[in-house]
Amino acid sequence: MTTHVLGDTAVLTGRSLRHITRSLDTIITTAITPIAMMLMFVYVFGGAIQTGTDNYVDYLLPGILLITIASGVAYTAFRLFMDLQSGIFERFGSMPIARSSVLWAHVLTSIVANVISLVLVVAVALVMGFRSGAGVLAWLAVAGILVLFTLALTWLAVIPGLTAKTVDGASAFSYPLIFLPFVSSAFVPTATMPGPVRWFAENQPVTSIVNSIRNLLASQPVGSDLWIALAWCVGILVIAVVLALMAYRRRIS
Repeated sequence: MTTHVLGDTAVLTGRSLRHITRSLDTIITTAITPIAMMLMFVYVFGGAIQTGTDNYVDYLLPGILLITIASGVAYTAFRLFMDLQSGIFERFGSMPIARSSVLWAHVLTSIVANVISLVLVVAVALVMGFRSGAGVLAWLAVAGILVLFTLALTWLAVIPGLTAKTVDGASAFSYPLIFLPFVSSAFVPTATMPGPVRWFAENQPVTSIVNSIRNLLASQPVGSDLWIALAWCVGILVIAVVLALMAYRRRIS
């Protein structure tokens, strides 16, 4: 049974990846907005922002990476919605394939596409002067956090992809996710924010994730931020998977 599911998932993931290779503009578009924001904040606002670091792009990059993921998962909701509208799910339902493989194919495709976008953003950051003294293990930890965050948000994107009434509704869920880094430690230290805003910034998931990635890249102790970040990612993932599977069962029943 497991082999059957894995095989079906691999075939359907290959199908989704072929669609992406035929429209690489989606990956480029996903990366362009975060890159434009990084350029603007570093070269326009960077001189006026005090973060305690010599190079603002070093401070900024973790938040930009999360915005890249939030932008990218919107395409998962879009692709899923379009598959539903085209009737492909009904066609798959009439074939002897594992039903869960249809969703997992979209999820794995999202991870691959987002990893490519993240690599593009990091490459531009390097050109802009980003430098890290982190070792291999620290970089692997950063990659693991980013993949886990991508997985959590992708399953979150599956829900509107299955339940939205319009294509705009399927993609619009990502707007709050893109906004969250602006009210966190992604762009400025939370200590500079007024009371209520500071409380929200310090207790929402993006801040702990950004702080963990930033400290890992700077070869600094991560403290409790890492465990808080992992707890947020795993919590969001579990809730999103449960809700997505419930929505999927209602949709195909």
